[in-house]
Amino acid sequence: MSYAGDLTPQEAWVRLEAGAVLVDVRTEGEWAHIGVPNTADAGGLRDPLFIQWTFAGGAPNPQFVEQLRRQVPAVDGAELIFLCRSGARSAAAAGAAAAAGFTAYNVLEGFEGEPDPSGARTVNGWKNRGLPSNPGKH
Repeated sequence: MSYAGDLTPQEAWVRLEAGAVLVDVRTEGEWAHIGVPNTADAGGLRDPLFIQWTFAGGAPNPQFVEQLRRQVPAVDGAELIFLCRSGARSAAAAGAAAAAGFTAYNVLEGFEGEPDPSGARTVNGWKNRGLPSNPGKH
């Protein structure tokens, strides 16, 4: 692992409360149709950043690190916490961010978590753990 570590959704929330920045690396379609993390109602938390790691269809975003550098607040080297659907893309994104000099963590379970036996993503993950989210918007 080339990044700082893996966090449960609850551990990620604690770090966000301490000033870390959430980076959602899912696709625009996922943000629009599945929902996004909501830090606005938590009072004092930084707004999440939305930077696609891959595009719809799985094509990599060749500008990811450049977009990250442009969007990360120029504040005291804040920790970055990366989130995707299940924790796989965000682990890769956290690795790329760490290679670029950022302190980066990955959220295990992701936003939606693992699928249950019927294929529905209801087992775990950010939204199934009850952390704040907004349905289908960005």
